[in-house]
Amino acid sequence: MPPLTGNDGTPSGFSPTAPFGVWGDSGSAGPFGPGGNGVIGSSALSSGIAGFTLADSDQAAGVYGAGPQVGVAGGVAGSNTAPGGRVGVYGTGSNRQNLGGVGVVGESDTAVGVAGESTSGTGVSGLSETGPGVVGVSGQDVGVVGVSNGLGILAVGGDGSLFFGNLQVTGSITKGGGGFAIDHPLNPANQYLRHSFVESPEMKNVYDGIAICDANGEAVVDFPDWFEALNDDFRYQLTAIGAPAPNLFIANEIREHRFTIAGGNPGQKVSWQVTGVRHDAWARANPVIIEEGKSADDRGRFLHPEAHGHPADRTVAHRHYVKAQGYLIRS
Repeated sequence: MPPLTGNDGTPSGFSPTAPFGVWGDSGSAGPFGPGGNGVIGSSALSSGIAGFTLADSDQAAGVYGAGPQVGVAGGVAGSNTAPGGRVGVYGTGSNRQNLGGVGVVGESDTAVGVAGESTSGTGVSGLSETGPGVVGVSGQDVGVVGVSNGLGILAVGGDGSLFFGNLQVTGSITKGGGGFAIDHPLNPANQYLRHSFVESPEMKNVYDGIAICDANGEAVVDFPDWFEALNDDFRYQLTAIGAPAPNLFIANEIREHRFTIAGGNPGQKVSWQVTGVRHDAWARANPVIIEEGKSADDRGRFLHPEAHGHPADRTVAHRHYVKAQGYLIRS
């Protein structure tokens, strides 16, 4: 049986150079440029019949393809349509196109625009030399979702990762260092002001304030009613302000979310500081592991290899970065 061909009466000028089973050609105007649709396949979801599919497929799909290297490949003029690894769908774009060289576009009014699943490799991979690798935009819901028994999302960049807006983490944050960076209060247009975080081997909370001693040289400091439910193992510091008070002491330690200062002078200002260690339910279930051995996969690798005189590709993250690129790079 000869190959099946068809066109809409306005040839595109393209001729296939490789053997084919079905070829559809169109030179008519389309929604994204001068060309129309060469082949269209549609399917009613309830029918269980695919628009284009393999003979043994029982899934309803608009287009379905499978192959030893690429299931479905698409590209625009001037782009590369020969991926180096095995992928389900591969799309490349050229900057000469109206959409700015987009490889794959997925849109949905109510559900997921593009979904990628994998039991062993990469679900969705986006690579770009000049622009964003993957962009997720949502008007009402989540822009990008990453779920995994390992790393949900891996972000690697020369300048780090940048988040605009609020960042909420329900678990713990582990970092090499950190602090805040704000527009400099004295020169906000031209400078930043940076401070480092205070670190501790414990989940420590710090509270302080100024107390005024009464006529007996005493002062009571009150805390919110949740204070002892969150903290225990309290430590105290007292400093007299304005005049010496060598007899300052803690008369009553924290109990029923308050403590008492004594030994001051009438009207004495006292600077106080209290630290507590978290003992809430989450803190008890997730204690800080101060010293921890590296896993077999991480041994010989470093969080900051260059600081220890090793090349940058000896970082722990590099192993995950290799996997994220579809195992194209081997360390």
